[in-house]
Amino acid sequence: MKLCMIGSRGHCGYVFESIADVPELSLAAVSPGCGDDPSRLLAMAEKAGFRPELHQDWRTMLDKVKPDVVCIDGPFDRHAEMCVEALRRKIHVFCEKPIALTLEDLDRIMEAHKNSSVRIVSMVGLRYDPAFYQAANMVHAGAIGKVKLIRAQKSYKLGSRPDFYKKRETYGGTIPWVGSHAIDWILHFTRDTFRSVTAIQTVEDNHGHGDLEVAALCQFVTRSGILASASIDYLRPAAAPSHGDDRVRAAGTEGVIEVANGKIVLIDANGERVITPDAPDRKLFSDFILELAGGRPALVSDEETFELTRSCLLAREAADTGKQILF
Repeated sequence: MKLCMIGSRGHCGYVFESIADVPELSLAAVSPGCGDDPSRLLAMAEKAGFRPELHQDWRTMLDKVKPDVVCIDGPFDRHAEMCVEALRRKIHVFCEKPIALTLEDLDRIMEAHKNSSVRIVSMVGLRYDPAFYQAANMVHAGAIGKVKLIRAQKSYKLGSRPDFYKKRETYGGTIPWVGSHAIDWILHFTRDTFRSVTAIQTVEDNHGHGDLEVAALCQFVTRSGILASASIDYLRPAAAPSHGDDRVRAAGTEGVIEVANGKIVLIDANGERVITPDAPDRKLFSDFILELAGGRPALVSDEETFELTRSCLLAREAADTGKQILF
């Protein structure tokens, strides 16, 4: 199988994290994606043992190389265009989230996907983080009974962001970019979808970052009546020991489970205990590729990718308008 890569603005490192687990896949070519500097992408490829062709034009690369799979991590506002072009060429897509910045672009992707025979998944790599992976499996196995309420948190350091973060049309918003992880945890832990959302957000005190929302809160109700919330911010202090502070708390009819600081705390009929998670036996990118090669189903599906994107964009709409949005 041949792989091409477009851009390195986000989490294309997921490819190199596990590409060694699929030796039948070769990195044939890369493109910086719309004029970006290719040096970071080339350096990662070389470190992983690859010397791919460099193409300045990503469309030419797809037409010339004819890859089986493409990793899309270029400008956020070009994700949808790149996904559609790849799907029309019958190329499997591994794309940075969100895969689209508007509902109209999401519809275009879904239409192209419907008319193809290939797959598309987004880079929701935090499903594979040991603590979140094990906690989700515990919830699915009934560790806390029937889930009634779930709260997810994503908190990042702001630092100094590139200019494309400062404009909504090129950034897309903090709810789709940062909040997508928290919203994905809710969908994944509950194995449910949403029926409504309300949300608020603020750009105040964002240290000159233009349209970038420095904090947001989303409240969801799932189809089965679970109450869910996502807390999203760029307010983590620069001196904090890690870039992010990621948390989930799920409360059910038979217990409560919390994930924070790489550990799991479970409270049930047997009392409270702290669980240090084991490393998962799968990783995001290789999980996707191995499924394409006939292996077990990956942890992320095309349908979940579409549902997450739609949920993020509707939550952003709720925050923009101040109205409850029905799904």
